[in-house]
Amino acid sequence: MSSDPLIDSLTAALDARPDDLPLRLHLAGLLLDGGRAAEAIAHVGQALARDPGNAQAQALMQRALGTPAPAPTEAATRPPTQRPAPDGPPDPLAAYAEELADVVPPRFAPAGDEPEPVRGEADRVYDVESSSVRLADVGGMSAVKERLELAFLGPLRNPELRRMYGKSLRGGLMLYGPPGCGKTFLARAVAGEMGAKFLSLSIVDVLDMWVGNSERNLHQLFQAARRNAPCVLFLDEIDALGHKRSQVSSSSMRTLGNQLLAELDGMEGDNEGVFVLAATNTPWDVDPALRRPGRLDRMVLVLPPDAEARAAILEYHLRERPIANIDLRRVVAATEDFSGADLAHLCETAAEFAMADSVRTGEVRMIEQRDLDRALKEVRPSTRPWLSTARNVAMFANEGGVYDDLVGYLKRRRLL
Repeated sequence: MSSDPLIDSLTAALDARPDDLPLRLHLAGLLLDGGRAAEAIAHVGQALARDPGNAQAQALMQRALGTPAPAPTEAATRPPTQRPAPDGPPDPLAAYAEELADVVPPRFAPAGDEPEPVRGEADRVYDVESSSVRLADVGGMSAVKERLELAFLGPLRNPELRRMYGKSLRGGLMLYGPPGCGKTFLARAVAGEMGAKFLSLSIVDVLDMWVGNSERNLHQLFQAARRNAPCVLFLDEIDALGHKRSQVSSSSMRTLGNQLLAELDGMEGDNEGVFVLAATNTPWDVDPALRRPGRLDRMVLVLPPDAEARAAILEYHLRERPIANIDLRRVVAATEDFSGADLAHLCETAAEFAMADSVRTGEVRMIEQRDLDRALKEVRPSTRPWLSTARNVAMFANEGGVYDDLVGYLKRRRLL
């Protein structure tokens, strides 16, 4: 594009006097006359940013965008301070914004695009479920089941005794132990046993990038549980949501922890009939305030399945697979420290070996003991790293006997 000496001189002058609107608009007009619309729009935009009601700038913008300039009206000729805002001239950037709508998001939400006001239970979509799992479906865990019976199930089944002893249908219990040992499945079984609704909450259901939204999300989730009482509210990975505040550097996460404490206390609503079950692999990372009486005041250790439970889990995962000549007791004896998830993976791996052999030979065969023996060489128990960490906690961080049940288990296993 050829250079125009006058335009160059005016541009240099404008660089020295950027707030000179008449000079800027004069330059924009010359740029339009010279077919340099893009540069003209940039200058007119800066002029409108300084004086949105400037009639000359509005006319130049309309001309630059290729739309006819509107005829001057009484409202348009008034000084900016005298123009009524609702009946003012059309937004000079509206056509420009419409032209670039596929690239640049709108500056303001269109009229009538506001969300409908929320009412009743339809404020958000939650996965409030009805669980069909029962405690009888949970293999082993007799000590855990007994603790749950005392805390929740017994008082619910005996309302007269509950009223006589003043037992409230509110409270919380924290399940802790190595990963893959059935804490989530156990929570669903409690809901099914009680005939209660089940609502699972994880960190992704709560966290939001905008300030205050995470606390609001947490409150709305608790409100959903209160509306559906009796309800089991399951807080998965509670160490992420309620990490020790002394170790949290983010002010937003500390505020979220405070909101969780308020919800558990019932300060934001009545928690009668809301049974809070939390699960974590690292209870030593959970804020001690969450374990205060009246909140998650009871801790239950969920251990790797014992021999009886391992046999039940293996039978469950092999029940619909073609098997032959399986020595179940031999497999049970070889899977000490295996979690329920490890046992499921063991059966899956054995099935893969048998299927691969069938594909290779062209003859379909059953899953046999040799497949499980081969799988045992590949699958390792995932609980051992956790047990190593738990051993250090039991030895050096068992203040007030919080982890006495863990100490007892490690001593029985001669790991302590």
